[in-house]
Amino acid sequence: MSASSSSSLLSSIQRRYDVFSSFSGQDVRRNFLSHLLGEFNRKGINTFVDNQIRRSESIGPELVQAIRASRIGVVILTKNYASSTWCLDELLEIMECRKTADQKVIPIFYDMDPSDVRKQTGDFGTAFERTCEGKTEEQKQSWRKALTDVANIGGEHSHNWDSEAAMMLKIATDITNILNFTPSRDFDHLVGMEAHIAKMNSLLCMESNEVRVVGIWGPAGIGKTTIARALYGRLSGDFQLSVFMENVKGSYSRNDRYSSKLQLQEQFLSEMLNLKDMRINHLGVAEERLKSQKVFIVLDDVDKLEQLEALANEPRWFGAGSRIIVTTEHKELFKGHGVNHIYEVNFPSGNEALQMFSQSAFKQDYPPEGFMGLAIEVTKFANRLPLGLCVLGSSLRGKSKCEWTRELPSLKASLHGDIEKILRVGYDSLGDDDKYKTIFLHIACLFDGEGEDRVIQLLENSTLDIKFGLGVLVDRALINISSDKCITMHHLLRQMGREIVRRQSAHEPGKRQFLIDAQEIYDVLSDNTGTESVLGISFNMSEIRELFLGERAFSGMHNLQILRFYKLWSDKAIVHLHEGLDCLPLPRKLKLLHWEGCPMKHMSFRFRPECLIEINMKWSNLKKLWEGVPMLRSLKKMELSGSTSLEELPDLSEALNLEHLDMQNCHSLVKLPSSIWKLSRLTFLHLYGCRNLEPLPANYALDSLSYLNIGECSKNVVFPEISSEIKKLSVSFTPISAVPPSVDYWSCLRTLEMIGCGNVTEFPRVPYTVSKLHLHLSGIKEIPPWISDLYGLKELSMAFCTELR
Repeated sequence: MSASSSSSLLSSIQRRYDVFSSFSGQDVRRNFLSHLLGEFNRKGINTFVDNQIRRSESIGPELVQAIRASRIGVVILTKNYASSTWCLDELLEIMECRKTADQKVIPIFYDMDPSDVRKQTGDFGTAFERTCEGKTEEQKQSWRKALTDVANIGGEHSHNWDSEAAMMLKIATDITNILNFTPSRDFDHLVGMEAHIAKMNSLLCMESNEVRVVGIWGPAGIGKTTIARALYGRLSGDFQLSVFMENVKGSYSRNDRYSSKLQLQEQFLSEMLNLKDMRINHLGVAEERLKSQKVFIVLDDVDKLEQLEALANEPRWFGAGSRIIVTTEHKELFKGHGVNHIYEVNFPSGNEALQMFSQSAFKQDYPPEGFMGLAIEVTKFANRLPLGLCVLGSSLRGKSKCEWTRELPSLKASLHGDIEKILRVGYDSLGDDDKYKTIFLHIACLFDGEGEDRVIQLLENSTLDIKFGLGVLVDRALINISSDKCITMHHLLRQMGREIVRRQSAHEPGKRQFLIDAQEIYDVLSDNTGTESVLGISFNMSEIRELFLGERAFSGMHNLQILRFYKLWSDKAIVHLHEGLDCLPLPRKLKLLHWEGCPMKHMSFRFRPECLIEINMKWSNLKKLWEGVPMLRSLKKMELSGSTSLEELPDLSEALNLEHLDMQNCHSLVKLPSSIWKLSRLTFLHLYGCRNLEPLPANYALDSLSYLNIGECSKNVVFPEISSEIKKLSVSFTPISAVPPSVDYWSCLRTLEMIGCGNVTEFPRVPYTVSKLHLHLSGIKEIPPWISDLYGLKELSMAFCTELR
């Protein structure tokens, strides 16, 4: 009979018995077995008893039928068990049913060392060898394998028990729990669940006999607990003991660490062993009770390393083949506990998200006619977070299309209470130390989508290791940092963070840490109600038409560090200064000054820019910045492009850390300060369109400069030899007449743009490193043959004189 047909036959047999027991009668029938059967009877366990069957050399069809008709095989291994071919053949049939018909097997090692059974050694092995005399090699090998396999199943060892009565009660209780268990299919219908289970099964590696811990990690609301429950429902029945510990962090007191661990382990063992009000006096009890048991454990929502230490400190605590699943939002716990197998739960695809939402809102896989657009809108708003999809779907279920349309704006404006309750847990887990919470709120309000390096630059201070703090937020699944070092936050988490800030002072916005609502910012600046609580302002000026600022607009905001005024280029929104004002005093602690279209003509002498890291004042009305030598030691980036009235830059002698200077289209700029040539860290200099700018001097050098654009600087007649480290150079639309031979040795040059350079009459020699070359030179009449030797060239654009040969 084939394996498949055997399986089909076994699975089709009606289960008439709960338990079939296999034993050597001379060892246990009159004592241990009789008491065990009595315990089974008291618990209503229907056990097959073979008292009326006459024993012979091999088991007959009646016994085979009884084994196959039982849900559980209990194998009592004693010193004379291997003396009987009858027992060994029973064992063969039981192990075959375990393999093909999902029958559970519980071995009991009665006054017997499991290793003697596994290896057929000692007195047990001697008895086995006598039984094997005269048998075929095939018969002997099949018995050996069955004995080895049954010994590898975690069972009960009589040597581990002081009381046989207690052991019997435990065995009967375990069997009752198995009989009461049926595999759960509660989660089978959930979208994407089969894919999650397949990935987890790969990590769990159920065929391995090792003790394995597998972590499930992801943000709140992603479905970690649901996946763990689905696995528990499917797999726990294959283990001697199992437990699903819900909300571990909620069960853990944070007062005395040792007593808290004891209490947690007491609860754990009580649930695992089905013993109420269990009391223990040391943390080694779990190992003592479980080291010989094959267990399946789910520790859900863990947030402290001590919790893992109390519940699953070492693999040796558990029997061979045990599996422990840990779910958490704190990825660092896995590293601290040595968990190497981790499943990171990803967001569902767009189609899966729509299906999840539809099942919740409509109890079908896709929206009914007329609701597709609205459903897609809600799905995008929830940003594919399963919790958000389910909660929002339930809140809209049964409502008309008009009701949906009416409620969507309010749903977007504020988080649904159930969603916020779950998401808030991750934020609260950051503890009482406000520094990590402050970083989270900075990102939620100001820096979602920004580069990691820039955020570190702007937030770093002497008391806060921002890089470490970002790592904490990543490990807690509160933010994500992509491979290109971009920080992103889930839309619902961002909304929660902004709601936390709003509640800091619901009716007085000027007392909050961050201001991001355009109307509230308008009110605070118009009424001068900002306070020292304000750390950052992000103002979308496109949402207002006109704003007048007085001299005291920022006067109360002594701790303001981030000031961002931005708008669309085409937007007509305007910020004015009250009549008679040319400038505004700004807070000393400003790190970022980003004010597009700033109306100030110069910077106030009362603004000391000693903390300023980045200044971005595109399209401003500035004519000049500061007088004298401003303290700019922190400044790294200066962006003044499009400030057409700007006539001069300040003395940059103190700006020793400046890396980026963008002055494109500053038409009124006449000259650069001589101090600019002392900026050893300057890598980016953009001067395109500075048509009144004096030629760059030939006797200065900027050793770190890698980007230079002097396109349309119409007074520059000489090729700029100011750095041999340049990677990208543009001299387009300038009157330069020649490219010096030295350029051929610029080994870093990758891009050269010379468009509209009509005075150049000789083809420029360029280094072999160039990969992008744009030459539109009307004075060139011949292309040199060596152009074909530029093997690294990937992008080539050339236009020359019409007489070109």
